[in-house]
Amino acid sequence: MPDANRTIEDRIRAIEDRLEIMNVIASHPPSADTGADYYTRTSYVADGVIDLGGGKAAEGNESIAAIQTTPGHKAAIAGGLAHFCGLPRIELNGDEAVATSYLQILTPHPTAEPHEVPNHGVTKGFRIHRVAANRWELVRTGQGWKIKRRTTRSLDGTEPARELLRAALKEYAPKA
Repeated sequence: MPDANRTIEDRIRAIEDRLEIMNVIASHPPSADTGADYYTRTSYVADGVIDLGGGKAAEGNESIAAIQTTPGHKAAIAGGLAHFCGLPRIELNGDEAVATSYLQILTPHPTAEPHEVPNHGVTKGFRIHRVAANRWELVRTGQGWKIKRRTTRSLDGTEPARELLRAALKEYAPKA
């Protein structure tokens, strides 16, 4: 919630922090879709954690970056993998932040009928492979904002993804 007693410097710093955090999150799709492990390595703190659900997790920025160099990930990139980020909701708390966002994974639709869009060509289109909720826990470092932990849960009708989304709105929940 906004604090009316903040100075203009505090308010500008919060704006700059939010923009930097948005850039960290917005850089995930081009990094993942090109196998830019070098970016992923620098966007996480050394002891960062990624929890993608279903037992798929990694600890340490080297291990997290290595996910992008696996044969499976390279095959997904070669097949047209496209990550699409939603605008994050960012909560700042000093040198820590939590951002909650949506992430879609799109892939070319190889069996669809070709479809023409005027002035945009003909394609078989894309399909949405997955939509997930993401919780990004970040910390301010001497090199800027970095990811400390990322938790992803598929929006598949089960509770874990809704828990991540509810946590982003907890300050607005009615008090018991």
